[in-house]
Amino acid sequence: MQEKITQTAGRDQLGDFAPDFARFNDDILFGENWNGDGIDTKTRCIITVVSLMSQGITDSSLKYHLENAKSHGVTKEEIAAIVTHTAFYAGWPKAWAVFRLAKEVWND
Repeated sequence: MQEKITQTAGRDQLGDFAPDFARFNDDILFGENWNGDGIDTKTRCIITVVSLMSQGITDSSLKYHLENAKSHGVTKEEIAAIVTHTAFYAGWPKAWAVFRLAKEVWND
């Protein structure tokens, strides 16, 4: 059985300011969605990294999801191949930005 994903960032950071958003983030997105059947957590991590890269999102949220991918078994070799493959579809400069963060995560 897979390790269950638990998230409290929504409530921790926005609970008093935007309680509905916080609940959707923690309970629906990271609760029901991330812990749903049909896709293993490692695959969900890869899909999320590729989605963020494709949108050009290379902030702390991408770094969090790279760390999450690493902790769920994505190797340095796999992330390098994933980002390289995605670069041809999402854009070369986006890949450079992701590699900068991925090097930080996998070289820790």
